[in-house]
Amino acid sequence: MPKLKTHKNAAKRFEFTGTGKMMRKKQMKNHFRRNKSSRTERLIGQKLMVSPADVNRLSKLLPYGA
Repeated sequence: MPKLKTHKNAAKRFEFTGTGKMMRKKQMKNHFRRNKSSRTERLIGQKLMVSPADVNRLSKLLPYGA
């Protein structure tokens, strides 16, 4: 069986926790930052779990867990 290739853009966007859950960054971090409150900036900086509906699709892009 041949090796599977990792999708490099997906590997940069998603990361895995120690227990194997997939995490993602939030949107709106790069553009128009001076208009956002510091509370919003803080909340945007946190990571979120990937939706269970998307995990199966994304795990095909990251066969070895990024």
